[in-house]
Amino acid sequence: MENQFFERPILNSPYDYPAHHWELDKSGQPTQKVLDSRRTADFVTPIPKPRKHQGKAEQASLLFNEGKGLSSDVMAMLIAWQTVNAVRHPNSKRFTRGFLIVAPGITIRDRLRVLQPNDPYSYYKSRELVPADVMGDLERAKIVITNYHAFKPRERLELSKGGRRLLQGKDGAPLETRETEGQMIQRVMPDLMGMKNILAINDEAHHCYREKPGATDLDELKGDDKEEAKNNNEAARLWISGLEAVNRQLGINRVIDLSATPFFLSGSGYAEGTLFPWTMSDFSLMDAIECGIVKLPRVPVADNIPGGEMPKFRELWKHIGKKMPKKGRGKGKALDPLSLPVELQTALDALYDHYARTFELWNEAGIRVPPCFIVVCQNTAISKLVYDYISGFVRENDDGNGELINGRLPLFRNFDEHGNAIPRPHTLLIDSEQLESGDALDKDFRTMASDELERFKREIIARNNDPRAADAITDQDLLREVMNTVGRAGHLGES
Repeated sequence: MENQFFERPILNSPYDYPAHHWELDKSGQPTQKVLDSRRTADFVTPIPKPRKHQGKAEQASLLFNEGKGLSSDVMAMLIAWQTVNAVRHPNSKRFTRGFLIVAPGITIRDRLRVLQPNDPYSYYKSRELVPADVMGDLERAKIVITNYHAFKPRERLELSKGGRRLLQGKDGAPLETRETEGQMIQRVMPDLMGMKNILAINDEAHHCYREKPGATDLDELKGDDKEEAKNNNEAARLWISGLEAVNRQLGINRVIDLSATPFFLSGSGYAEGTLFPWTMSDFSLMDAIECGIVKLPRVPVADNIPGGEMPKFRELWKHIGKKMPKKGRGKGKALDPLSLPVELQTALDALYDHYARTFELWNEAGIRVPPCFIVVCQNTAISKLVYDYISGFVRENDDGNGELINGRLPLFRNFDEHGNAIPRPHTLLIDSEQLESGDALDKDFRTMASDELERFKREIIARNNDPRAADAITDQDLLREVMNTVGRAGHLGES
C-alpha cells in the first residue's frame, strides 16, 4: 500500500496560512488522512503566576523549525517593525531602535550580518520586507550582533602568577584585573551605550536558561553525559548572566527567544525536554514539512550488520564507544585510523555509497560544487582518527620512514594517486567548539590541522598574489572562513 505521507508530504504553500495537515495517531504516526485545518499545538503545562515582575524584562519564546534559516527572517521582521514604529512614534515605550542579537557561536553571528540594513545582502532589501521609501527609517536602527562568549569578562592586565603575587604582596588583597560589568558592555556593544528600552533576541535560545536552584540531577549523570551537561550549564550561566548585566547597565525592555527546541537540557534541574514556560508560538517540524520548507528527516531502518532488532547505525556510538582505539600505558605510538571498529567503517562506507551516487547525479546535472558530507564525532581525538581514515595519512614506520596510507573514501582523499598532497583538501578537520568561542586554537588541534592550514594559506597567497596576505588572518579565522563558505563557488570552501 502506498504511504501517502512519505510520497507526497507537502500540503500547503510556504507563503500562505497553513490550511491542511496530516492526522497523526497517538504514537505520532501518520494515519494517511488529511484534515482541513491547521494542526493544533497543545503543550499542556501549568504556568504559575509570577510573584515579582517589576523591573524585569518581559520574556517570550517562539518555537519554529529552523531548517531553512527561518530565525533570521523572523528577526529581520521584528527589527523592521520595531524600528519603523520607534522612528515614527519616538515617545512610545512599546518600540525601540536598539537591538542586541545574541548567537550561540561566531559562525551564526557572522551569518546574521544580513540583519544590518547596510549589509550588501541585507534581508530588508533581498526579502523586500519594507518599501524603499522606509529604508531611511530602518537605517536609524542600532543593531549589535554578538556571540554569548563575548559576555565573559576579559583580563585588562596580563600577569604571570609570579608577577601577580609580587604586586599583591604577602598580605595584600587579591588583584582585580578583569573587566568590570560596564567595561564588558562598552567592549561588546558600544553602539548601544546611552540607549534605553533595548530589545534582546536570543538565537538558538535553548542554550540560555537559569538552572533550577538546588538541582541534583547533574549528580545522577555519568561520563560523557555528565561532561556535556556541565558544559551546557556553564554556557547557559554565562549567556543569561551577560543579559542580566546588560539589563542592569542599559535596561532591556523585552527578551525574545528563538529556537526550534525551546526545552530544558539535561542537567538543568528540570526534566530534560520540559518546554520553556514562556513559549508562546509554535511552528513545528511537521508544519515545516507540510509546507515544503524542509525535507523529511531520515533515520536508519536497516543495516548490513547482523544481530539485534534495531539497526546499529541508529545509535552508532552506543555500539562502538568502548571499541574505539585507545592508547595503552607506556605506548608512544599514535592511534591507528585503520583500527576503527568495523561497525563505524561499515557505516561510513554505506553513507559514502549514497554520497557517491548523489555526486554523480549532480555532475550530470551540471552542478558545479559537490554535495557536502559531514561526520560529527565525540571529541577531537576521535575526529582526527576518522579524518585520517577518510582522507589519508602518513604513517611512520619502525625504521623512521613515512608511508602514505591513502583515504578509504576516494572522493574525499587529500592525496592524489602519486601520494602528493592536493592543493585544496577535499576533507577538513574542524573543531567547532574552538571556532565558535572565538578563542585561539589550542596547540593540540593546531598540530592536528597544520597540514590543511598551510594549504589554505598558500591558496590565499596565490589568490592575492601577495606573500604577506596570509599573515593578516589567524588560523581560527581561516578555518571559519572555509567552513562558512562550503559549497560557494570562488571561495575557500568551494570544494
